[in-house]
Amino acid sequence: MLHRVLAVPALGVRPRTAVALVLLAPVLAGCGEGSGGLDRADALAAPAAAPTDDGSTPAPPRLKEMRARTFRVSAVTPREGEVVGIGMPIIVTFSRPVPSRAAVERVLRVRMSRPVRGGWYWLSSRQAVYRPRRYWPGGERITLDARLKDVKDASGMAGAKNVTRSFRVGRARISVVNTRTHRMRVSENGRVVRTTPISAGRGGKLAYTTTNGIHLVMGKSDPVVMTSAWMGVTDPKNPRYYKLKVRYAVQISSSGEYVHSAPWSVGSQGRANVSHGCVNAGPSFAAWYYGRSQRGDVVIVTGTNRPLAWTNGYGYWQMPWKRWKAGSAVR
Repeated sequence: MLHRVLAVPALGVRPRTAVALVLLAPVLAGCGEGSGGLDRADALAAPAAAPTDDGSTPAPPRLKEMRARTFRVSAVTPREGEVVGIGMPIIVTFSRPVPSRAAVERVLRVRMSRPVRGGWYWLSSRQAVYRPRRYWPGGERITLDARLKDVKDASGMAGAKNVTRSFRVGRARISVVNTRTHRMRVSENGRVVRTTPISAGRGGKLAYTTTNGIHLVMGKSDPVVMTSAWMGVTDPKNPRYYKLKVRYAVQISSSGEYVHSAPWSVGSQGRANVSHGCVNAGPSFAAWYYGRSQRGDVVIVTGTNRPLAWTNGYGYWQMPWKRWKAGSAVR
């Protein structure tokens, strides 16, 4: 069932500033309930087929471009100059299907201040994703140099324009959410900086189970509007109906999972899982975590029986390196 979607602010903006990331995904899993019955977000970012960072799906090729038989880069994630987490992928979206994936991949050059091994995976003939074999080193400076003008196939289709994009990796921030002990631990540059009690998905069915595995922060918003529409409850007269604003929401999947402030479940945090899928935290911790989070920060969830799909948001680290390398067009 498709739900109305709301803009999710990009990382680095002040709370309550509306800047769209990407919004298209159907609501599949949801956020938290305590005794009051809070649930999940209407505000979702990123389709499974990789988000762009212009707030929309890739635009169709221009008529002029079709006639000229050219293609171009229509979007790159991260943004120019963005500071990202150590798990952040590079996502390149093209204006139309590329003539030769191998030829294009050869001109997608990734330069690093401290070279590490990495590789491209083609999600489709219009989208390729790059990630390192292991997380980026903190402080790494990365430049994507897409030299599309060097590409021209036998049919005459050619790249229209070269594109360069540079960004930087910030602190090596890794959070571990243990759904069995009901604790969340945040480490930066190898040192634990904070732990907190949490409450995760209550389970009972997959829809109420927090996804297990390596997530990345995709965006954040303060506030996010959460409603009961995902349960099919839209009538305000229904006792299960709600629509309210949730503070300090850090998104970790495109299926509606957030780490967010949940004052209504503080009594359960550290003791029991009572949410419909999100990670509930106390207001003080949630505000602190929100302030530090950047796209690409690693959030590892353990202890549940519902694995995060690698196509869910930035779930690319769920795919083993050998399989990831097999997605390259260059042999």
